Amino acid sequence: MAEPGTTRILLADDHALVRRGVRLILDGEPGLTVVAEAGDGAEAIDRARADRPDLAILDIAMPRLTGLQAARELARLRPDLRILMLTMYDNEQYFFEALKAGACGYVLKSVADRDLVEACRAAMRDEPFIYPGAVNALIRNYLERAAGNADSGNAGSDPGPRPVTPREEEVLKLVAEGHSSQEIARLLVLSVKTVERHRANLLQKLALRDRLELTRYAIRVGLIEP
Repeated sequence: MAEPGTTRILLADDHALVRRGVRLILDGEPGLTVVAEAGDGAEAIDRARADRPDLAILDIAMPRLTGLQAARELARLRPDLRILMLTMYDNEQYFFEALKAGACGYVLKSVADRDLVEACRAAMRDEPFIYPGAVNALIRNYLERAAGNADSGNAGSDPGPRPVTPREEEVLKLVAEGHSSQEIARLLVLSVKTVERHRANLLQKLALRDRLELTRYAIRVGLIEP
């Protein structure tokens, strides 16, 4: 059991070797302890419910639910839970998606030994943690929005809703991973008919023809790894 004042951490990554290495870093620091591990986003949500951690560290690319999908659900279920993304992707799109999902920090695996502990401590102080490249992205994004607003009054505003809903994204990921409609229905607690409707909507929205094209799309947007 963690001592009073210790930050209880949930660590989610689909590679056991990565989890082991990250756990060694965190457990070796005073005031930090890993109390739960998960191998995918859905398991991370279950462990967060059961173990009530203070901080969740989520990989982005995981089976069943991605770290971004899990972060959105955890932010809804546990508004008090701090969330960090730990990822190999030095990617502006993922960085901004992580912020939208409720993450307060974005740490690259390549420098986890240098940045992760600092990111954990910043999160628990309610301070954001972003890597240097992301700072540049934030400044550029701000300047683009400011320039757009100056030119047209609204050109720098949010581009609008995502082309697919979060539920459709969950179905898309599972379809791309090869799950049948019956399996997806069981995993997401939906009817098979509802799953089929979501899949039909995805094909129509994305102008795709079949499961193969859905899989290629899921790889392209980072829902699954090739």
